[in-house]
Amino acid sequence: MAAAAYTPGLKIVGKTLVEKDRRLPMRGNVHVKVGDRVTAETVVASTDLPGNVYPVNLANIMGCEPKEIKLFLKKAEGDKVGRDDIIAETPGFFGFFKTQVKSPITGTIESLSDVTGQAILREPPIPVEVNAYVDGVVDEIYEDEGVRVNTVATFIQGIFGIGPEVIGELVMVAKSPSDILDKNNIAIEHKNKIIVGGSLVTADALKRAVEVGVKGVVVGGYDAHDLKEFLGYDLGVAITGTEDKGITLVVTEGFGQINMAQKTFDLLKNCIGKKTSINGATQIRAGVIRPEVVIPIEGGKIEESDKAAGGGMSPGSLVRIIRQPHFGEVAKVVELPEQPTKIPTEARVRVVTIETLSGKERMTLPRANVEIIEE
Repeated sequence: MAAAAYTPGLKIVGKTLVEKDRRLPMRGNVHVKVGDRVTAETVVASTDLPGNVYPVNLANIMGCEPKEIKLFLKKAEGDKVGRDDIIAETPGFFGFFKTQVKSPITGTIESLSDVTGQAILREPPIPVEVNAYVDGVVDEIYEDEGVRVNTVATFIQGIFGIGPEVIGELVMVAKSPSDILDKNNIAIEHKNKIIVGGSLVTADALKRAVEVGVKGVVVGGYDAHDLKEFLGYDLGVAITGTEDKGITLVVTEGFGQINMAQKTFDLLKNCIGKKTSINGATQIRAGVIRPEVVIPIEGGKIEESDKAAGGGMSPGSLVRIIRQPHFGEVAKVVELPEQPTKIPTEARVRVVTIETLSGKERMTLPRANVEIIEE
């Protein structure tokens, strides 16, 4: 039996079953049922987050004992208030020198305590809606929480990204996987579109994309300097995806100028004009989260054969190196030694022998330093 090993996979698949859990941050209302066909924009669940709380120390402001505040109240528990509405007021002397306590917010008086002398005010609830994210079918309902949506789609995972979920029409800007996406490549007609570049996107291109109103960019590589210039700060090791820069970026290959993998480029090229969902959220430590591109296949049937099998690494498998100095390079597995091997750090780990696609270089790396490209 040929040697095989499991290692985390990077999926680049022309047709597969994609399952997406769409959950609320807290309990709420689910608006669809199992079997419903939904579009990416369909609101499948919604709830109201409690508004922010503002404590106001009435007794301290009015200079009275906590138990005396009820003598001066102008509002009661449960009352709605506007900003600067009077909550409490002292009578003053002959109508003068009154002390007033005004509401710092528009909201509701949640509680009034004659023990602490405090009023607790709460801003209005914050409505939260969760959409389906992809065109598909509701497969499961999570009671009061959300749903699972299934779709047959072209599915591409990236290696790094920034920005939230966005939905738009896919447009090819690059003519080849080696093209650099610069600001001159981005035009007004790309507004609200998800555009595909080649080997690199520049900081100026990202800025131009934001100005034009491009929703997302999918590209092979990016320069860390350019990304810092665009964001205005260094990215740490925490999860990305919450950046509020007006655009979502999915990088498919790695740092620097790296040609987009030909298969990835061809898959995207075959999907020109299709509704596309992308998400830049990335976490490269424990609990890996990968940026992604999901392009539902119209009329695609959800069949057992469409499910991504996922699998092990074996001789002949394509892998991507995820550690420096070869970060982002794609290679082919040559051998999977069974016994742990001592590496330069003196640790003994399981390793894999790989060969670059050009066949010019062969190297042995810890298996944790590569990820399989599932096709």
